[in-house]
Formats: sequence, structure tokens, C-alpha cells
Amino acid sequence: TCSILERRGGEGGAEGSSTPCRWPNSLMAVSLLVLVLVFVMFCWVSSAVSASAGGNFHRDFDIMWGEGRARILDKGKLLTLSLDQFSGSSIQSKNQYLFGKFDMQIKLVPGDSAGTVTSFYLSSQGAEHDEIDFEFLGNLSGEPYTLHTNIFTRGGGGREQQFYLWFDPTQDFHTYSIIWTPQRIILSVDGTPVREFRNLESIGVPYASKKTMRLYASIWNAEYWATRGGLIRTNWTQAPFTASYRKFHADACIGPSSAKSSKSWCGEIYSGSGSDDSDDNRIIEEESEMMIQESIQWVQNNYMIYSYCSDIKKFPHGLPAECVVSDSNFYDHVNI
Repeated sequence: TCSILERRGGEGGAEGSSTPCRWPNSLMAVSLLVLVLVFVMFCWVSSAVSASAGGNFHRDFDIMWGEGRARILDKGKLLTLSLDQFSGSSIQSKNQYLFGKFDMQIKLVPGDSAGTVTSFYLSSQGAEHDEIDFEFLGNLSGEPYTLHTNIFTRGGGGREQQFYLWFDPTQDFHTYSIIWTPQRIILSVDGTPVREFRNLESIGVPYASKKTMRLYASIWNAEYWATRGGLIRTNWTQAPFTASYRKFHADACIGPSSAKSSKSWCGEIYSGSGSDDSDDNRIIEEESEMMIQESIQWVQNNYMIYSYCSDIKKFPHGLPAECVVSDSNFYDHVNI
């Protein structure tokens, strides 16, 4: 779990093994691009309320804490966040957003990074905050990183899904994306969707649709839960631990401190109001949806190591409603 100014330990899922397999069909990544292109069309309406630009860390972010451990380099093009035994470091976006697509390229801490957590996430403020998380749990040298994802709505989380990545995330930069619309949230890695969370408010599942959120990045110490449930503690002789960020990009609605005044406008844009509902557009949407679901299924079949929707012990009185929805309009499969 996480908060605005401090990342702290949270629920950790059980670890398991994954089966190596081929790279997903390239059409899966292409389908996400098609979806994003359609999605972004509705952003190009007014520069007063929307943002669609390559990021500059000097211009777009404030350093929140870390006392010099957060460094913005190369004229704002590169950010490094470091952790030592005294403190981690964090940044937050100057803007608050209501819906959008957010990309960040990240190169994770190499070598023995056990106990560390590197993050990239959206969060609102307040006790009943919304949050969409990418968290990368460190490891002993040579062991795979764990991608830990979570979604909070109205202050409630517990929706963890964990994956092994199909590449070494410490050797080069890779792109991690959050797509957040009134209808759904999609998390993707290098254009490959890995997770989806639908708006199911109609059946009583809270959804992040009413509060603006800032974008955050941080590195922090979570040795009591991050690596094998806390069995492997941080080796401080390896400090400082440093992660690098670059090529932040946002296609998003910029909202005020309260989403009330911009909610209607942004909602119309990102729901596709006013778009041409031709047969061609419907076919593109149907094909994209199919490819997205195939990609998510591929990742979950081969690289998922934990899902809250499979954790009967965590929910002895029944799984959350979104885990058992069978409506094909929402999910083609349920991972139980």
C-alpha cells in the first residue's frame, strides 16, 4: 500500500513460479495502440484543460522528500531517485488529472535490491483516496523482479495482482503505462496490457471517477514485506539504491483541486461523446477489445504469481463482486 508523502508496507501476495514462453502476439500491442489513438482523439480539444506533451521533470514535477536523493538531470529529461538507510525519495506532479493516459520509462535498481520498492502511481488526497499503483519489489541478484499492482477506491485497497516480468527491467528502460477513463483502468508494460479494472459502480463496486489525482514516483524501504514476505531484508552495504526515470508523457485532462467543475467536460471527452458511431469504429473497438483481453489472458496465464481474486483465505465470506462478474460486456474471463 502507499500514501501521498510516505510509502509504507502493505499486503503482500504469495509468490510462485512462472513458465517461460514466447513473446505475445504483436497484434496485442498494436491493439492497445489503436485503442490509445482513439482515446487520445478526444484530448485535443482545449489546451486550457487538457495536456498532451512530452514531459520535463523540472517543469512538470516537484520533489517531495529525500534531501538531495531525488535528482533531475539532462535539462529535465532524466530523473534519478535514490534510497539509503536514512531515507528514500519522491516526486509528485504539479498538475492534478481527471482521466488520461500516462507513460513513464523506468530502469530499475540493479543487483541486490531486496527490500526496496520503486513506484509509479496516481493518487488523490484525503482519507478516502483513489490510487492506481505500479510498484516494483526488489530481489536478490539474479532473481526476477515482482511487479506489484494495486487499485484503491474511496480509501479501500486490497486489490493486489503480482507478476514476474518477461525481461530484465534493470538492463534498460521500459515503458509502464496507466490508462484511466470513466469506463476502465488498464495497466500495460511496453504496450502489452497486463491488467484491467472496469467501472462496475452499477453493481456497487467503487470506482475512481470523481477525484482528480496527481502522478507520483518514489523509491522507499519496505524490507519487512517486499521481498519474499519480509524474509529477505535490505543489504545496506549495497546502498545507495538508484532507479532512473525518463520520457514521461501525459495525454490527460488537467483538473482543478476539486473535480466538480471539470468532471462533466472530461467525462464527455473520455467516454467518446460525440464520436462517429459508424460500423468501422465499432469493428475497430471490437477487435481492440479482443486483443486486449487476449494480452491480459496471456500475461495472467504465464506471469501472474498472485491475484486477490484467487485468495479465498483473504475473503472467507466471498470474493469481491468484480472478481465474479460474468457479464461478457465486462470480462471475457474471470481469474478465480
